[in-house]
Amino acid sequence: MSDPTILILASLAEGDKHGYAIMEDIRAFAGIRLGPGTLYGAITRLEDRGWIRAVKSESRRQPYRITAEGGVELKRQTALFGQVVRIANRRMKEA
Repeated sequence: MSDPTILILASLAEGDKHGYAIMEDIRAFAGIRLGPGTLYGAITRLEDRGWIRAVKSESRRQPYRITAEGGVELKRQTALFGQVVRIANRRMKEA
């Protein structure tokens, strides 16, 4: 899983989070540590696609929120991963 898109979207599906909280959440649920460059580069791409957006905050930390379009994309990607897992499991049984 080299693209952090699904990880970030899955993290934000739980609620608004700032960058460090996203990194810690991903580390907790996926065991993957995203570096700041990887995380913020992906955040920029996700904002450009309209899948997440920055939320106003009084804090100096910038929280992000998944959009409706981001939710659709998360469902699409999880369905694809589910299909890959089912096929892989079936093939391993056949091997």
